Amino acid sequence: MGVGLVGLGTIGVGVVRAFQQNGPLIDERLGAPLVLRRIADIDLDTDRHVPLDAYQLGRDWKELVEDPSIDVVIELIGGTGVALEVVRGALAAGKRVVTANKALLAHHGPELYAVAREHGGEIAFEASVGGTIPVLRALREGLCADRVSSLHGVVNGTCNYILTEMEARGEPYAACLKRAQDLGLAEADPSFDVNGMDSTHKLAILVGLGMGLSLHPDDIPTEGIEDISPVDIEYAEQFGLRIKLLAIAKQNGERLDARVHPTMIPASSVLARVDGPMNAIQVQGEFSGPTLYYGAGAGSLPTASAVVADVMELARSLRAGAAGRVPPLGVETLHEARPETPGECRGEYYLRFTALDRPGVLATITGALARHGISISSVVQPERHESRAVPVVIMTHSAPERELREALEEAARLEDITAAPRVIRVERDL
Repeated sequence: MGVGLVGLGTIGVGVVRAFQQNGPLIDERLGAPLVLRRIADIDLDTDRHVPLDAYQLGRDWKELVEDPSIDVVIELIGGTGVALEVVRGALAAGKRVVTANKALLAHHGPELYAVAREHGGEIAFEASVGGTIPVLRALREGLCADRVSSLHGVVNGTCNYILTEMEARGEPYAACLKRAQDLGLAEADPSFDVNGMDSTHKLAILVGLGMGLSLHPDDIPTEGIEDISPVDIEYAEQFGLRIKLLAIAKQNGERLDARVHPTMIPASSVLARVDGPMNAIQVQGEFSGPTLYYGAGAGSLPTASAVVADVMELARSLRAGAAGRVPPLGVETLHEARPETPGECRGEYYLRFTALDRPGVLATITGALARHGISISSVVQPERHESRAVPVVIMTHSAPERELREALEEAARLEDITAAPRVIRVERDL
């Protein structure tokens, strides 16, 4: 069976190495030869430091897709432009397709699944969420007899590395981001990772697989980690908490609470102990209870391992004449999600005010919260410093977000408040 690779970037090179180093193992486990035959990329001049003489190279992906000797097409271009054309074209030609492109699936998944169904093709995308972690396969098949009530995931290794470094070194966000870039853990333009959108795309895929719901990324409230300060990390530690960028989805009756944001979670929880560039997804099933999926969420070789595993799965179905045995998202029909609006969500909150240290300032802040029904669980206020502003930290009991926002708007207008309040949500049931 022939394989064609479109996109020879970092992951693409990892796929080539996987075929070269593990080819005999792959063939033995598959029970038939699986051959990487063609590679298409617009840049064939850059040295990838991997031998390419055994492959037919070209710049035109259409020639690769139209080649009758290619049974499985791997798309590793990224984005939603040319990648969409490649995947759509391959599926329309009846090919099997493997992709690691979470943005493409989050925005165009239903369209591509329909093309695959119409033309007898298949699409697999284990590497799109969690890199080498087989969480999608677990949701699609291992937990298919259960209802998933919640998902909590640390699904962006760049953000997790930065937050881990900020905590360990006490350094600001910018310094830790620079270190991540120097180590190759963050892109030159890291905005897609640090602003939370990468996690949002992955959450949309997880919701489809785990809950059978169609959820567009635009309907997921998203916050990144750019405004997290070392002082917030220090206060979290005082409360027995750690800060993680979490992708969260919870079923609340017929409504779905889905969001991505920095979150304070108990330091004793399993997700809190996921450090560095690692990923983890915790799934709560009604019958199965909690299950955890942990591993390398990115990197050339871990991601390539997941990509080639998908190729092998599709090759098995091709040999058996069993295309579409399991739908891409594990369900025949997705239901439209009914997401809660941010104002409807309830939760506990960490609030950090910057206020002039004057008598009565704490009373004015707590008074503004009380007028909107926000109950306080604890307060941290440093010793008085007459000449400068100081942090006033408040942890709330569970409260509706709409009322909290109204209270914060009132508090921000107080004469002694010198900066916009910092708000971080707290999740304790992990």
